[in-house]
Amino acid sequence: MKWIIKYRLILGIVFLALAVLVNVQASFWAAFILYLIGAVLVFGHFFFGPMRLIQSAMEEGNIEEAKNIVNGIMFPGLLFKPVRSVYYTIKGNLAMADNNLEEAETNMKKGISLGGGSLTKDAEGPSKLQLGMITLQKGDFRKGEALIREAIRAGLPDKENNAAAYLQLCSIMMQKREYRMAKEYFRKAKSFKPTTPQIVDQIKQIEKYITRMPG
Repeated sequence: MKWIIKYRLILGIVFLALAVLVNVQASFWAAFILYLIGAVLVFGHFFFGPMRLIQSAMEEGNIEEAKNIVNGIMFPGLLFKPVRSVYYTIKGNLAMADNNLEEAETNMKKGISLGGGSLTKDAEGPSKLQLGMITLQKGDFRKGEALIREAIRAGLPDKENNAAAYLQLCSIMMQKREYRMAKEYFRKAKSFKPTTPQIVDQIKQIEKYITRMPG
């Protein structure tokens, strides 16, 4: 399947060329199935893109491969709307991995703004969480907090994302000296029992002094 997705456009062009040849040598109906296969392959290349290849590369930790595939999408405006939203979300994540906050923010906003569709709804929470974290890094704590709350309301897909969101809220409350809420968010973060080393370490660091806070 990955091979077909990777070479879908080339295969589509080959099938269309064969269809034209059969059409000239025989008839349209003899070439119909070749036209149909070629059209479906070309349509799929531009309408759905190589999202599965990108996600597979990211799951395998091959970030460079994921970047190469993303950069190979020449006409993202032709992608099906929910797929386009996922495309911009992935671009934002890749830019964030490179610490390019401006590009990450731009792409995350594009992904969120598309709206609609089940794929987009599934990506809405994680996208807003990432955008909130970017906004916090840029020093806008009020907007960052609002985005993280929106992410939680939209729904986050797993315990790691939920723990990360509540830890961010905990940190914000600590800075605002709202210690009771900070403790509450910290308890929620721990309740998800995350296993990501970075999140686990963050919990350990906060736990050292949060019990000494008033409230």
